[in-house]
Amino acid sequence: MGKSEVRIARQRRHRRVRAKVEGTTSRPRLCVFRSLNHIYAQVINDEQGHTLVTASTLDPEIKSGADSKVKSAQAQLVGSLVAKRALDNGIKEVVFDRGGYQYHGRVKALAEAARQAGLKF
Repeated sequence: MGKSEVRIARQRRHRRVRAKVEGTTSRPRLCVFRSLNHIYAQVINDEQGHTLVTASTLDPEIKSGADSKVKSAQAQLVGSLVAKRALDNGIKEVVFDRGGYQYHGRVKALAEAARQAGLKF
């Protein structure tokens, strides 16, 4: 499989997940995007189409300390930061959208760090 075929397959899986997972006002969606070098997380209210909270390895709070860490450790930092920001905005419960990725490795590390930081899903 080439790069574009892999991307298309992930997008298909993501569409299947999105058919079942929807972020509401009471339980917004925690969406994960993983690139080769970075990982991004957003908390989204799909009813209004608004992104409520974001965090990524490009955030200044994480970037300085994350460069020397392995990618799964960086994902843990992003997970705890997105959870902290969500809790500061009054969001306690979310639904998890793995973005078509396997619940393994960086995606799992981000989710478990967010859970440990206080988010429920």
